[in-house]
Amino acid sequence: MPLIELRGVWKIYDSGSMRVVALRDVDIDVEEGEFVAVVGPSGSGKSTLLHIIGGLDRPTRGIVRVAGIEVSSLRSDTELCKYRNELVGFVFQMFYLIPRLTALENVELPLIARGLDPRERRTKALEALRLVGLEHRAHHRPAEMSGGEQQRVAIARAIVTEPKLILADEPTGNLDSANARAVMDLFEKLNKALGVTILLATHNLELLSYCDRAIRLVDGKVAGIYDRERYDELIALSSKRLREHDST
Repeated sequence: MPLIELRGVWKIYDSGSMRVVALRDVDIDVEEGEFVAVVGPSGSGKSTLLHIIGGLDRPTRGIVRVAGIEVSSLRSDTELCKYRNELVGFVFQMFYLIPRLTALENVELPLIARGLDPRERRTKALEALRLVGLEHRAHHRPAEMSGGEQQRVAIARAIVTEPKLILADEPTGNLDSANARAVMDLFEKLNKALGVTILLATHNLELLSYCDRAIRLVDGKVAGIYDRERYDELIALSSKRLREHDST
């Protein structure tokens, strides 16, 4: 059974007279242990897809299953929080670290929700920081760290609960090329060494080399699913669409 299953998933936003279809009849399978990219232009539905899989948003219709849990049927905030805390780690383009807390305290936050005692929280948070190479920065606040270091702290926070799935939404978007490579190397390490499934939303096709497969979204629809052997085709299609967009 795939770790992630989407069947006939739609997401429609209604705001007064405006109706925006963000996802259209999406069917996707992601196997446990895969590293999969979700690519497409801005507004193609990448973030919406990740938010729905992560239980941050609900589909208008369709079925979403993760690790056998029908996420689309969870209704209460308690159920959704439990699902997110136990199975999913989130990494966003913005780091979302709390400025007044140290790196260690930021990483501990998901464990507080689990009710772990302070000693166990600290041990697990330090181990997560060690895995991302930042144990020596445990007592530094975000303002005392570079953007790349802050994103690695955010990744430590995502993995401290030992999730089955990491959802990474444009995680290199605010980083220079060197820090972007460091973050992607870290994701690759987590995927290969720990077996964490990673779903990465990105517009940066240079990151495809890290991924097993790529799902291309266009206007909320799955326009194609590509393995490594077909990445050149995907890049050519994306470049053509970009040129067409620029010429209009």
